[in-house]
Amino acid sequence: MSVRSAIATWLTRLYFSRLRRKGGSLDLSVLSRLPDAVLLPLRRDGVDPVPEIGALRDREPVSKLPMPGMTVWLVSGYDEAKEVLGNAKAFSNDFRNLVGVGGAEAEQHPGGLGFCDPPDHTRLRRLLTPEFTMRRLSRLTPRIHAIIEEQLAQLEKAAQESPDGTADFVEHFAMPVPALVICELLGVPYEERDAFQQFSVARFDVLGGAGASFGAVSQSLDYLRGVVAEQRRDPGEGLLGMLVREHGDNITDEELTGLADGVLTGGLETTASMIALGTMIMLKDREHFTALRDAEDPATVAAPFVDELLRHLTVVQTAFPRFAREDTEIGGVQLAAGDIVIVSLSAADRDPRLGAEGDDMDAFLPARPPTSSHLAFGYGIHRCIGAELGKMELRAAFPQLVRRFPELRLAVEPSELEFRKLSIVYGVERLPVRVG
Repeated sequence: MSVRSAIATWLTRLYFSRLRRKGGSLDLSVLSRLPDAVLLPLRRDGVDPVPEIGALRDREPVSKLPMPGMTVWLVSGYDEAKEVLGNAKAFSNDFRNLVGVGGAEAEQHPGGLGFCDPPDHTRLRRLLTPEFTMRRLSRLTPRIHAIIEEQLAQLEKAAQESPDGTADFVEHFAMPVPALVICELLGVPYEERDAFQQFSVARFDVLGGAGASFGAVSQSLDYLRGVVAEQRRDPGEGLLGMLVREHGDNITDEELTGLADGVLTGGLETTASMIALGTMIMLKDREHFTALRDAEDPATVAAPFVDELLRHLTVVQTAFPRFAREDTEIGGVQLAAGDIVIVSLSAADRDPRLGAEGDDMDAFLPARPPTSSHLAFGYGIHRCIGAELGKMELRAAFPQLVRRFPELRLAVEPSELEFRKLSIVYGVERLPVRVG
């Protein structure tokens, strides 16, 4: 219980300090100098991308952004996005391309899969892939269900102890569930799990400025280096311990740190945002809630519900920046070597070309034919390696939630909810609920 209290305390401090930062870590002047068109991929209206980016996608799926001193392309069309993301030969993810751009420094290289190219990417992904197969991940299933039940109890307790009978769903459920699951996966000591969470949110918040984001990455890496050092001394049963035991001579501490950071980056705030926003959608439209709650076989309802939710929300709004290695053509537009490419995943996943003819891809329709080819997890060699783990968590969390609290409802009007502004990982700041 003391660990859970520490987690809750830290989460409260983190979420509300986001809007109270002082000094250089809240540098709105930087953003005020950027043209609106540059920030377009990060703007939303509720859970929907703003209409302007949809209109731009339909008119010009590959468009130039007005960035002084550099050539930056925005790719918002589905077919064009897949073409960029799937072509690792023509487009580089190497972090070294970012050095000197937006405040990044060479020593802030986060490592991991997202910011490296083959052959390093190929070697590291080959080490990780066996641990992310459904067969290996199935060993986590009992703990995932147990963690969900434990946090549902904490949510209920928080509501009961609150003077107005409400609880923040983000603080007491959506954030702790994926955090504890990742700790199980990596093998982070239980007593360190509250500290483990503190490095995820700020790194994605553009309002903090690029310097603050890269600073959060540095803090994260410093902490994880200590975790890796402990695993070197005494390998545990988690992912890091397995990599040390089976591949210790073929992987450096920095590579282990980067991989751990990649798992944290890819699986914590993203899954937390999906749980919170997915619950918000269910509570705003009770038809989805009751369909899941009353299903004889929740798994058959949860699977298409989650898949459509992933597409509809696409909480990771843009992919890691790509750098053109060579002159190439995308969607009939000529790009030059050295150009930067930003792919809007959220716009691409609303592209009518993704669905059947006549489909309204802006609507949330769990009954539509599966759109498992969506880009919520990316595409190509950099597709999220933890995609199956994320889906496992979501498919377990929603059915357990609606059955535990069949009368769950929002404690505020939907118009009162506050969403993140200009964050690469989109989400809701708080989600006050009543559990009964």
